[in-house]
Amino acid sequence: MTKVALLGAAGQIGTPLSLLLKTSPLVDELSLYDLVHAPGIAIDLNHIDTPAKVSGFLPENDGLKKALNGADLVVIPAGIARKPGMTRDDLFKTNAGVIRDLVTGVATVCPNAFVLIITNPVNSTLPIAVETLKKYYVFNPAKVFGVTTLDVIRASTFVAQALGEPQPQKFKVPVVGGHSGATILPLFSQSEPAVALSEDQRDAITYRVQFGGDEIVKAKAGAGSATTCMAYAGFRFVTSILKAVSGQSGIIEETYLYLPGIPGGKEIAAELGVDYFAVRVEFGAEGATKACPIEVLSAYEKEKLAIAVEELKGNVKKGIEFSAL
Repeated sequence: MTKVALLGAAGQIGTPLSLLLKTSPLVDELSLYDLVHAPGIAIDLNHIDTPAKVSGFLPENDGLKKALNGADLVVIPAGIARKPGMTRDDLFKTNAGVIRDLVTGVATVCPNAFVLIITNPVNSTLPIAVETLKKYYVFNPAKVFGVTTLDVIRASTFVAQALGEPQPQKFKVPVVGGHSGATILPLFSQSEPAVALSEDQRDAITYRVQFGGDEIVKAKAGAGSATTCMAYAGFRFVTSILKAVSGQSGIIEETYLYLPGIPGGKEIAAELGVDYFAVRVEFGAEGATKACPIEVLSAYEKEKLAIAVEELKGNVKKGIEFSAL
């Protein structure tokens, strides 16, 4: 029996993500938590003819504790979304506190659960989650991740569009770094299958992968940010984790994580000079089993990597400093 807890289930990411999770044969029980509407969403989902049992909880009457009780995997998209003109850093003051409080609940109720952070700015909120778990002596680096799958999906999609390929999933483009702007680095030189892009195409696609969220915020005219595509990305990452837990081998996904705690990660962190970074990670039944090396980069990618690392250092520092307050 596998129980997934979704914290922030009534939000613009949480609601479509809850629907996707309800349809998964890998989920036996789905627990929804939010400040409003979670019980109603649960009843709504329970009218769908898939086996997963759904329950919903609000803050009163120890709702968070009840939602987390027995959870094997916790997904957190809770927090405010970006609006036009707002950067991920603008989100920090509110969302940092949200992550600290919710992860405190995880630490005390289901400390052995996987923890997947979607709440932006992920570059800073994941370090907050890690530091919070450390305070309760329950941090397991093999089970705590920032979800950067949307960047990978965008890279495949935008390459396919540029090349006129009708099947975006044909392309596997590694995306490393962080999860905002210039910290996101798609590695087209390592695409499988190999792709031939002009410099203009490479530059344009890199920019779209890095700033695709701005494109959506502007198009929605203040009504939201990247929500349905992020829900899909979160679902894909959850699915990969649950497949690995069930015993499937060869599960590899990019994710933002604390590198020194993972086999192969300490060396990558030492080379980069930053402890948090998204790389390709191999998963097993107990979580992350190996951080894959970044491999040989093009001159263009090396230049972009230096920029990503420098910006990430500040993002990580911001999260850690908040946790020390």
